[in-house]
Amino acid sequence: MKNKLKVNLDKDSYDIIIDSDILNSTGQIISSNLDVGDKVLIISDQNVYPLYGNRLKKSLQEEDYQVQSHIIKPGEKSKSNYELNKIYDLLLKSRFDRNSTIIALGGGVVGDLAGMAAATFMRGINFIQVPTSLLAQVDSSVGGKVAINHPDAKNIIGAFHQPEIVIIDISLLNTLKSRDYNTGLAEVIKYGYGFNQDLFNYIENNIKEIKEIVPEILSKLIYNCCQIKSDIVNQDEKETGIRAKLNLGHTIGHAVEALTDYQKYTHGEAIAIGMVYESYLAEKLNYINPDQINRLKNLLTSFSLPVTLPATISFDSLINKMKTDKKVKNNQIFLALPNSLGDTIITSDWDQKNLKAVIKKSP
Repeated sequence: MKNKLKVNLDKDSYDIIIDSDILNSTGQIISSNLDVGDKVLIISDQNVYPLYGNRLKKSLQEEDYQVQSHIIKPGEKSKSNYELNKIYDLLLKSRFDRNSTIIALGGGVVGDLAGMAAATFMRGINFIQVPTSLLAQVDSSVGGKVAINHPDAKNIIGAFHQPEIVIIDISLLNTLKSRDYNTGLAEVIKYGYGFNQDLFNYIENNIKEIKEIVPEILSKLIYNCCQIKSDIVNQDEKETGIRAKLNLGHTIGHAVEALTDYQKYTHGEAIAIGMVYESYLAEKLNYINPDQINRLKNLLTSFSLPVTLPATISFDSLINKMKTDKKVKNNQIFLALPNSLGDTIITSDWDQKNLKAVIKKSP
């Protein structure tokens, strides 16, 4: 089942390895593919490390790496300056140098925080992604975006720091709670809805198998999502152009996360809401038709993902939060909107009154 993809970024190119039951071979994969230093810091969280940390540590020690671990609390609150400084303290105390390596073992939060530490310590050290959530495997582990949050905006403090390698073990998905698994499926659906109609159709036709985490089906989904993202990153590493299309659902979604204090929704749940309401706006602009939006909503709800904004979020609060988004340029909010099923465009040519109308729209 083993699949390998290449993200082609000249000197920053790297492989994405997708397979099942390869966690115990991670040390060997790293030593045979990379020339990195002896010191390794595993960053993980309190949910993931008890499940997989010792297996990863053992595989690294078998290849003679000197391994330490740093465990954080799960959740967006850990993507903070406070947690980042704790990692710096450990790296300094342990005399890590520019050839040392940080490994992110976890989901998107762990990857973002660990990557931010790797990007900024000594102006950049080696970084390896071992994503354990579906969301991280199909999206956040690929592309080199790393960040922490500000109290007023998500991922607003960050950098581009590509990993040395991404090692995806599909078997790790079997221990995910259903809600966490479904939150990753929101990003999978995004890739189909916004970039590849065949992928969207495939998801619709394999709902039962996806829910049962059939390895062959998941392997295909993960491979296709990583392929779409790597193709875009190859063309636009620093998000100066088409990479912004990957933010479909994210401008409204990030605002929803922030306005609910990162407590009510998972990232994928917020992105699901964002995709629906950005689709409503796209419909008003004659980009997409209602039937395609209904297909999106039906697919999201089949995986228990929300499709309506909470009543507590007003238009004014939403638009004000959207104005703090990274995709604002010259006071214009650029949105990634669906332009028919399987296609996405970037536009700032939309009117707030149209968004206000869709906020009030009854789903």
